Amino acid sequence: MDALIFHNDRILPLPEVHLSPGQMGLLMGWGVFTTLRIYNGRPFAFGRHWTRMSHDAERLGMNLCHEQEAVRRAVARLAEANDRLEGMARVSFVKNAGGLWAQAGNRPETDLLIFTRELVQWPAIHRLKLQPHAVYSATRLAGVKMLSWAQNAALLEQAHTEGFDDVLLLNERGHIAECTSANVFLVRGGQVLTPPLSAGCLPGVTRDVLHEVVPQAGFELREENLTQEDLSSAAEVFISSTTREVAAVGSVGSQWLYHAPGKTTVTIEQSFKDYVRSHLKSC
Repeated sequence: MDALIFHNDRILPLPEVHLSPGQMGLLMGWGVFTTLRIYNGRPFAFGRHWTRMSHDAERLGMNLCHEQEAVRRAVARLAEANDRLEGMARVSFVKNAGGLWAQAGNRPETDLLIFTRELVQWPAIHRLKLQPHAVYSATRLAGVKMLSWAQNAALLEQAHTEGFDDVLLLNERGHIAECTSANVFLVRGGQVLTPPLSAGCLPGVTRDVLHEVVPQAGFELREENLTQEDLSSAAEVFISSTTREVAAVGSVGSQWLYHAPGKTTVTIEQSFKDYVRSHLKSC
């Protein structure tokens, strides 16, 4: 990450930021976060990210303790201070009080941490590993983007050691949910299909934007429960995330192989880039 970070109300060098070992967010993963793209020094789609974080914080019983516009300005200020005109930012809210082991002292109810860094260099064509029983869609916190991210991080690390780029997660009913940090889309018969939120997937911000972009690009976008059989009938597969935007998938395991990038994926990828440029011009 970059040398300067934002902590609560100021920009500081990373070594000067101190967190309490008794913070609930650190001990229990009690908190929310989001990853933003920075284009030309500005955070993209910040309002969408804030809406999701606020909703997730409410489900976790947290108070963000900061105003949306103040946090947006803080991201932009930090990007400028780190000379990070193009890159990514991580915004985290860490819960301090609560639980048997909490010892937050006189700290605020919630700590705000913002980091910036260069973009992750993802491959042009992704290779996915299939992982059954990786998402439990019936839990009350399904789809919440919280600090407790160990399972996804461990699955991704293991996939990398096996030569894959990400993991395609199935829920307890055998339905496709998402990747460890991306939403998934299948192209079949001129339609673009993606799992519904009820499958347990994260309501990704790029996924949300694509609900606007895909129809504008001339394709029907439908949410429906998808299984391994749908991988066999799909002509193309792509994934979406803040850092990857729209990325083609060339294979899922050794069983499903796709010509990538396919024509539909390329069209949607370009349409998304056009959307970003248009958005930045209007800001």
